[in-house]
Amino acid sequence: MIRCLAIDDEPLALQLLADNISRIPFLELVASCDDAFAANKMMQEQSIDLIFIDIQMPGITGLQFIQSLVKKPMVIIVTAYKQYALDGFALDVVDYLMKPVSLERFMKACNKAQDLYELKQSATQPSLPKQDYFFVNVGYSLVKINFSEITYIEGLKDYVQIHTATSPKAAIVRTSMKAIEEALPTDFERIHKSFIVNTKKITAIRKNAVFIADKELPVSESYKDVIEKLIK
Repeated sequence: MIRCLAIDDEPLALQLLADNISRIPFLELVASCDDAFAANKMMQEQSIDLIFIDIQMPGITGLQFIQSLVKKPMVIIVTAYKQYALDGFALDVVDYLMKPVSLERFMKACNKAQDLYELKQSATQPSLPKQDYFFVNVGYSLVKINFSEITYIEGLKDYVQIHTATSPKAAIVRTSMKAIEEALPTDFERIHKSFIVNTKKITAIRKNAVFIADKELPVSESYKDVIEKLIK
């Protein structure tokens, strides 16, 4: 699934965008935001593959927001202003849609995004050996943590707590959940904005929670598909 973020300051336009996204089977709408500031906060908390964004918005325009992104996901611009098309494509956007957008045109843009997403996913480096550990900054030291020892990771504002089976005390690291998630192997799944779990350590599953030994961890609505995948 391609995880999406919709950004538009007009409520009706934002709702229409959300409705269109829901019609595309390979898209998952993570959140809808009515300005760039809310979108930026959401992107710090969630892993986003594709953003749909308007141009004219209060505070920061869509183009300014795209330019501000250090690690940029795929972008589809949805706007009523055709004069910014060249500026948009100069920022390597996937597509530039003019309001009102027909579903056929919207699907075409989404298919382009899917092709690009699959191309990026296949552009791996299998020749590189896979590490089974990483080093993290804990206090004034670099500490080696084996992935197999991690039970779960908890986000706490600007820090994360890495819980392991070998230590009663969690390693506290100054980083974001998004950054730590990208460093982990595929055995790890995000189940909540504040929790990432080692799926090999899960001992039981409920509708809204997973258990690692006697520790119950919540599963948010945005990540229910993770539970379905684990059960299957």
